[in-house]
Amino acid sequence: MAIEVGSKVKGKVAGITNFGAFVELPGGSTGLVHISEVADSFVKDVNEHLKIGDEVEVKVLSEKEGKIALSIKKAIDKPEGQTSSSYTKRPPRQGGRDNNKNFRSKGNFKAKESFEDKMAKFLKTSEENLYSLNRNTESKRGGRGGRRG
Repeated sequence: MAIEVGSKVKGKVAGITNFGAFVELPGGSTGLVHISEVADSFVKDVNEHLKIGDEVEVKVLSEKEGKIALSIKKAIDKPEGQTSSSYTKRPPRQGGRDNNKNFRSKGNFKAKESFEDKMAKFLKTSEENLYSLNRNTESKRGGRGGRRG
């Protein structure tokens, strides 16, 4: 029996490693269920979820050069509307500012600077910083004409 990508098949856990579990499929082939595909929740140790000899239903994710990638969590049918992840959306913030309101005061509105204005201001401040940096480092080099202090 040929294994088709996307199909669900039953198999038996043949081996467990720290990175996943090997599942023996019908027809004698073996595939790997990566640790990230064992359960919807975080899996620290595969041994907490599977034992050698367990019968599991897996979904075939891919097959390349004889290597078969399997998933247990994608083989589980979920009710419609439920996400594939056990992580939920963050609850709304309590007591904070309402995200739907505009907090900029209409009376204090200042037009945004143009790109040229921002660039001119940046160049001026960077030249000033570079000048003061050079002046301070020249005095520490000890060359001729350097300030002592």
